[in-house]
Amino acid sequence: MASGNLIEIQGLSSTYGQRRILHELRFGIPRNGVTVIMGPSGCGKTTLLRHLIGLKRTLPRQLFVDGEDLGRFSPEAMKDYRRRIGVLFQSGALFNSMTLHENIAVPLNVHTRLARETIRVMALIKLHLVGLSGFGDYMPSQLSGGMRKRAGLARAMAMDPEILFVDEPSSGLDPITAAGLDRLLVELKETLGMTIIVVTHELESAFLIADQMAVLDQGRVLAAGSPDDIRKSRNPRVMQFLRREADRQELDTSNYLDSLLKVG
Repeated sequence: MASGNLIEIQGLSSTYGQRRILHELRFGIPRNGVTVIMGPSGCGKTTLLRHLIGLKRTLPRQLFVDGEDLGRFSPEAMKDYRRRIGVLFQSGALFNSMTLHENIAVPLNVHTRLARETIRVMALIKLHLVGLSGFGDYMPSQLSGGMRKRAGLARAMAMDPEILFVDEPSSGLDPITAAGLDRLLVELKETLGMTIIVVTHELESAFLIADQMAVLDQGRVLAAGSPDDIRKSRNPRVMQFLRREADRQELDTSNYLDSLLKVG
């Protein structure tokens, strides 16, 4: 395992049925930093995330965490691993029938035997960390989209995870709210020393928060390295992605109209 990397991806492939989604991905994720995984829609980001958090089966010798082969984890080892991670899902994934305090308490109630008052205090601390002090008794429906994302982040941190996975943090947020969430992720890394993996296609956000980046397309890693390395990449597809250029589509208008007229 390479020095400084908490996670090593070594030839990770993945399929759904007969369709191959990931093609022998290889790159490292340093500890105590923010690694951004980005690429166009359908490039394999979500499938990779599912492998990293243990929701999709990984074959042996393809994915290592702290030098341990995740593909060989026993059910108990996988349970221990999931206690080390937190996940902020794209939608926030809060329980609508629970207050914010109750939402954040869920992992603590499930995985610990702490006293109820201790759990309440820990939940309040996490809400304070994400700027939601005083909102513990609010229902998710009473919050804005950005506040729900922050509440989801507070729940993801309930167990003081070593690794935090964040799926599309800026999705559905206005630019000001998105910038605030970006700043919060950087502050969490610097204050708590967490390893944070962010999946996104938002370029401005990615370059603001990343220490390390990987660009995927069609299930392959096109480039990986520091933000400067990515900016300097001469891969045509990476350059196209960074310039936000649309794919060129050749369309024979005459033949297309003729085909429509022949239908039926």
